[in-house]
Amino acid sequence: MVLALYDLLKGVNQRHASLMVLLIVVSIPIAFLNELNSIAALVLMRGGDFLSILEKPQRDALAMLFLKLHGQGFVVAEIFWGLWLFPLATLVYRSRFLPRFLGVWLALAGFAWVILSVTGILLPQYQNKMSSYFQPGIVGEIAFMLWLLIRGAKPQAVAAASSSAAA
Repeated sequence: MVLALYDLLKGVNQRHASLMVLLIVVSIPIAFLNELNSIAALVLMRGGDFLSILEKPQRDALAMLFLKLHGQGFVVAEIFWGLWLFPLATLVYRSRFLPRFLGVWLALAGFAWVILSVTGILLPQYQNKMSSYFQPGIVGEIAFMLWLLIRGAKPQAVAAASSSAAA
């Protein structure tokens, strides 16, 4: 998906398009490594000979710790889920073939993800409340996706129309 967006928007600004790709790709290994926490919780709950040294309440507590770490791993990934939206928002806003309001909405979604991530790290007790406040901003990603699916984007048609108008 990100490579398709890169191909679509690199004509607007290649540096911003490259930054967009870099920021979203950084979140992928974070998400994969984060899955180790849920696997560790499963291993602890299933037990095994090597875990016989731990009592059941200890294993349960460790499994819960790994599940909470899994949640915090998503909070770390959220930072990059928000940061990649800033160059995407700039590209959409500056393009002549996508509506500017989508660029503004994507920027709001980026701010929402970053604020949610910082809240999850510094004030985790308020994360659910903040999530409900920022949900309308985050919906901007869905609006962008739906716009591309339903209306599409035709950068060649815009370029051809502007060159024929200049002639």
